[in-house]
Amino acid sequence: MSYPSINVQISVLPNSPGVYQFYDADGKILYVGKAKNLKKRVSSYFNKKQEYGKTRVLVKKIHSIKHIVVATESDALLLENNLIKKLKPRYNVMLKDDKSYPWICIKKERFPRVFPTRKLIRDGSEYYGPYTSMKTVRTLLDLVKSLYPLRTCNYDLSEEKITAGKYKVCLEYHLGNCLGPCEGFQSEAEYHGQIEDIRQIIKGNLRSSLQAFKEQMHVYAEKMEFEKAQRIKEKIDVLENYQAKSTVVNPKINNVDVFSIVSDETHGYVNFLQVSHGSIVRSHTMEIKKKLEETDEELLQLAITEIRQRFNSQSKEVYLPFPVDVEDTLKVTLPKLGDKRRILELSERNARFYRQDRLKQIKIVDPDRHTKRIMAQMKADLRLSEEPTHIECFDNSNIQGSNPVAACVVFKNGKPSKKDYRHFNIKTVEGPDDFASMEEVVFRRYKRLLNEEEPLPQLIVIDGGKGQLSSALKSLEALGLRGKIAIIGIAKRLEEIYFPNDSVPLYLDKRSETLKIIQQLRNEAHRFGITHHRNKRSKGAIGSELENIDGIGKKTAEQLLKNFKSVKRVKEATIESLAESVGMAKAKKIYKSFH
Repeated sequence: MSYPSINVQISVLPNSPGVYQFYDADGKILYVGKAKNLKKRVSSYFNKKQEYGKTRVLVKKIHSIKHIVVATESDALLLENNLIKKLKPRYNVMLKDDKSYPWICIKKERFPRVFPTRKLIRDGSEYYGPYTSMKTVRTLLDLVKSLYPLRTCNYDLSEEKITAGKYKVCLEYHLGNCLGPCEGFQSEAEYHGQIEDIRQIIKGNLRSSLQAFKEQMHVYAEKMEFEKAQRIKEKIDVLENYQAKSTVVNPKINNVDVFSIVSDETHGYVNFLQVSHGSIVRSHTMEIKKKLEETDEELLQLAITEIRQRFNSQSKEVYLPFPVDVEDTLKVTLPKLGDKRRILELSERNARFYRQDRLKQIKIVDPDRHTKRIMAQMKADLRLSEEPTHIECFDNSNIQGSNPVAACVVFKNGKPSKKDYRHFNIKTVEGPDDFASMEEVVFRRYKRLLNEEEPLPQLIVIDGGKGQLSSALKSLEALGLRGKIAIIGIAKRLEEIYFPNDSVPLYLDKRSETLKIIQQLRNEAHRFGITHHRNKRSKGAIGSELENIDGIGKKTAEQLLKNFKSVKRVKEATIESLAESVGMAKAKKIYKSFH
């Protein structure tokens, strides 16, 4: 596969947290790094002279750059760790195994303990993490300890031993840090209710705990046990001021492949995430060129088979955004909520970023392909019979009915063609009548193009709603062009697209490139028209100052402005120089009025 230049690859990187990967010309991994801002971090390798020799050698070898976006910098740290251990890049320091990162364990016991650990033991216990630092774990466990009294001993609290009275409460009980399940002072059901609340807090869901504490506080207050109510209120304050720390994985999700797809008129982009023991260990995005207008389902089915074979995936489960026929031995999950859904959304986000990067690269490296894609997209979105390589947009400009003008701007291949822009002074309409003005301007424009045998546009855009569109249609009808040129109207307020003889508007996606081009056309027409309108009003105001002089008419004022260029120069002129333009009699009147 051929890659654009390094500068082009860097220019399309997002300003988002993530992990970047450097590859050499042979496609071998050189380096994996994390970044709070991918574009800034990767650019820094090439924008300054590297102090260390090994880094300079690395930069010289870089041929292509790949990246994975994540939600936070903390997530980037964990993902970097996973990828380094998986890919073993030449220029990375080798990392230790997973025990280098701490987890929170809820032990599988009758009265579960909650504690930090760096070892994952597959004994049915619950593990949450990994976290980026032990400080984060300590903060979370301190919060839990301040809210819920739990045992810290490692006794076997079986029902038989508690009934036999084998254990006695310890100092933790007398300090109020434990409710004494070892002597049966706390029931198993009550203890497990606390554990469930702790699970939710670790996951970042504080709502249920807050609600339970508030209800408990009101009960104490109603009983006038205000000291107990105050202690509960303090716990509520602690919870409300706490924000759960970010984790990147759920250890229950193991041996899973995640696939998602985004597409446009010409290409599909399929992202693949491989998840092992809750950690993302591989990310890859495949670009597929459409041949026969294939659906997303067809493209995704093809990509799943190809990618799993390429990476020799042995996963028995796949997460997909919609149902797709896959091999019978695979379990298909369509996540809707929770951690599974978040992993699928991360895959979709990477697919979107990859598509944006590719489109930006294509725009720089292959502008012809970019233009063809835009034209194909507009043809499909606006239901046109041909690609709109030549578009013209009309806008009326008048303020309180003065100096009515109109503007026509022209786009060719999706870009402004300023040499083809035209201004129109309204000639046949009295007063501010937008509908009649639009009818006049459209008729004059295309009457002239027909007379001069100039090429006609494939699409006309009218700045306005159904009224202006109907007026423009009358002119096309009169010229015999109705049905030969596509025409639409765009209403300003909600960006509604109107079609002839259709009262229901079309609403394009706000991120649609078609809508962006139409908005650019409308804004350019408005700017061009307003500029002409202001110039005309300014000239009118200047002319009127001269015309207010007794005995000086419109033609004399125009002659003076033509010769002296401005009213200021007319005011400063001598009688002799004025007389050369308009004669001595008028020159004396003009000179006298200003002096």
